[in-house]
Amino acid sequence: MIAARVRAVLTDIEGTTGSIAFVRDVLFPYADTHLRAFVATEGGRPEVRALLDEAAAIAEVDPHDDDAIVGALRAWIAADKKITPLKALQGLIWENGYKRGELRGHVYHDAANALKRWFESGIILAVYSSGSVAAQKLLFGHSIDGDLTPLFSAYFDTTIGAKSDSSSYERIAEALGLDPGDGIFLSDVGAELDAAHFAGWKTAQIVRPGTIGCAHHHRAVDFDQLDLS
Repeated sequence: MIAARVRAVLTDIEGTTGSIAFVRDVLFPYADTHLRAFVATEGGRPEVRALLDEAAAIAEVDPHDDDAIVGALRAWIAADKKITPLKALQGLIWENGYKRGELRGHVYHDAANALKRWFESGIILAVYSSGSVAAQKLLFGHSIDGDLTPLFSAYFDTTIGAKSDSSSYERIAEALGLDPGDGIFLSDVGAELDAAHFAGWKTAQIVRPGTIGCAHHHRAVDFDQLDLS
């Protein structure tokens, strides 16, 4: 039970609305497998080139050496680095996979059903994930529960700030036009919940299999256990 009715739900994706294994075992390998060919065929597009140049600057490699850039990107994928140009490039590769029907976004049925209920009751829904906004929209737009993108009013990624930084949640509340205390943030990660709580948000940890529980946050094993009324 959440102590007071909320006006908005801000949700994480990995380990919260969907399985971490989907990202780790499906999306990351797909991007890794298709990265070199994608850079070879799409690297001349201004949008892609700008991301490759940004990645080169971060990795401190020659921006004209695509092999070195791809090597750095693949190393970041293997290490699950939350680096913005990497996330954007992954999103573009995944877009091709979703459009070809090779990928379908994993969403837990309890999450999909609850999001639909909350939307129908007038609650504002938004997403905050380390994956790019483009990748978020692709996952929910091509999910195993159909197109869920009409449910969401806004999407946020690391361009607004780190998920462990409380100021990120302050900026998100401002962008949504609400007081942080009127919203609840759902995640499986304690450090993210701590940051949101410090910024004034209500919080709830979704404890999926393998999640490390946080005793100082409200906990629920799935979305069905969350009463936001």
